Order: sequence, then C-alpha cells, then structure tokens
Amino acid sequence: MRDLADKLGSHLRGDGSVSVTSVSSLQSATGESLVFVEDAKHLDAALKSPAAAVIAGQFAPATNAAPKPILISAQPRLTFARAAKLLRDPDRNRAIHLRAIVPASAKIGKNVAVGPRAILGEHVKVGDESTIGAGSVIGDNVTIGIHCRVDANVTVYPRTTLGDRVIVQAGAVLGSEGFGYVRDSATGCYEQFPQIGLLEIEDDVEIGANATIDRGALDVTRIGRGTKIDNLVHVGHNCRIGENVVIAAQTGLSGSAVVEDNVIIGGQVGIADHVRIEAGAILGAQSGIPTKKVIRGKGVVFWGTPARPIREYLKELAFLSRAAKKER
Repeated sequence: MRDLADKLGSHLRGDGSVSVTSVSSLQSATGESLVFVEDAKHLDAALKSPAAAVIAGQFAPATNAAPKPILISAQPRLTFARAAKLLRDPDRNRAIHLRAIVPASAKIGKNVAVGPRAILGEHVKVGDESTIGAGSVIGDNVTIGIHCRVDANVTVYPRTTLGDRVIVQAGAVLGSEGFGYVRDSATGCYEQFPQIGLLEIEDDVEIGANATIDRGALDVTRIGRGTKIDNLVHVGHNCRIGENVVIAAQTGLSGSAVVEDNVIIGGQVGIADHVRIEAGAILGAQSGIPTKKVIRGKGVVFWGTPARPIREYLKELAFLSRAAKKER
C-alpha cells in the first residue's frame, strides 16, 4: 500500500505493508481488493467490507487506528481510477505472435505485443510498450506512439498518426475515406471528391468499439489531446475536435465540423457540416445542430432540434403543452 500511495500522491493512514492486487465495488470486494467511497456515510460499510484497503476523502478519521489502511484523496473516484490502471495485470506475453505479419521495414519499439493474425504494413512505427490486438490491420506508414493499446480487429488506414497512450477498442476504423461527392449536373451521377488527407490523433485519446473516424479530404482530421470517444461514434472528414472533449455513443459529426476544447456531447447527437461548437458547451442527448450553426456558451446545456439553451427549450415545451390542453 505504501508504494501505491506514493505513486498516487495520496496520504496513507494505517498499515502500509498491506497488499492489494485489484480494484472492486464494495459488493464484490475480496481480501485483496481496493475500494473507494466519496462520502462519510459509506465509509463505515467500506471499513467493514472484506476489502484490503479503502480510498476516501478528508472526512475519514485522522487516525491510524482504522481496521484497514485508508488512502486520503481530495478526489477519491479519480484516485480509484488511477489505482485501477496501476494495478491492472500487465500483458504476460508481450511479443510478436508467430501468426502476425510484420514486414522488415516496420520499426517496432521495446516490449511491444502484436497479436495473432495482426497485419502491419510497410514502414509502420510502433512505440515502446504498445499492444496491437489479434486481427488488426495497420496500414502503410502508420505511426503509433508509446504505451498505446489497439484492441482486436481494429483497422488503421495508411498514414494515420496515433500519439502516446492512445486506446482504440475493438472494431474501430481510423482514417477511412470520407463521404464527399461531386454531382455531375449533366448526368445526375455522383463522383467521389478526393479523400487524400490525413488523420492525426493526439496523446491520451480513447476511442470506443466500432467507432469510425475519417481522414481529411485534402487536409487533416484531428482529434485533440485527452478526448474520449464512445462506442459507435462517427467523425467525418476534416473535423477538428479539441482537447478533453467527451462524445457519447451513436453521435455523428459531419464533415468540417469544429468542436472546441472541453465540450461534452451526449448520445445520439447529430452535428451537420461546418458546425462550430465553442469551448465548454454541453449538448444534450439527441440534439440536432443544423449546417453552419455556431453553438456558444461555456457550461450551458443545449437541447432539442435545432439545439438551443435548455431553459428556452423547456419553456417551448411548456407552452406547447398548455396550448394542447386548450385545444381539448
């Protein structure tokens, strides 16, 4: 526990020699588990649980006489999440599988794992301590940073760049061609506009299962540092997503949308082309943003289609409800 406390920057109260090997909920705790509580009313239950140790706030008693060690943190939930990463079992077979295809031109860092049936293209670069899962296909000239995790059956198109500590869950497709076409007015037929740009994913980004992110048409699609993208999200070509953005499942961003830093986007939000979501705005689930619309308001929740501030939207709903009652 003492070593874990040092790594987490937390103050330890109690026996530092106690060992923990995993994290768990209070309900599933075992004698080697670490649990957390965010308020004083749950602390007694945590101390009486089978757990080996507890993460708690300053509300914990200022004594070393508690029945089990307590890590004191200003943000117990965050510290618990960081502890989980530290305690996660390391990959025990960090090697290039015999059934993986890795060309001689690839530059593979130290302690890299490549799973069975994974295929790496020419001139791929993979940084130290990174993992590429079974069945993944990494295109030519892709760069993957250090401590990345690419899960099974991920497809990364050529010339895509992943920064450090990027996580890509199973089935995601990165750098595919965007949905851009030019109509021939004489024949009515559509022909694809060139989709020859790049996709750049910065450090500490996480991308959920079966998410799809298109490369730029002529320029770059960019995902900013620390952004978290849920399962089944689609990001169109030329989009620019800022830092520490959160995007929930089944959201779709059309081409050339701009999402600035610290935006939160709920599930099933539809964002049309050339939209700008300014820093700190919050889009509620199933909101719709029309073409070229600008959403601004740090900390303001927007909802509905077309999206507007939630207070305005709720007033409209109340008005419509009253009007419907009058019609009865």
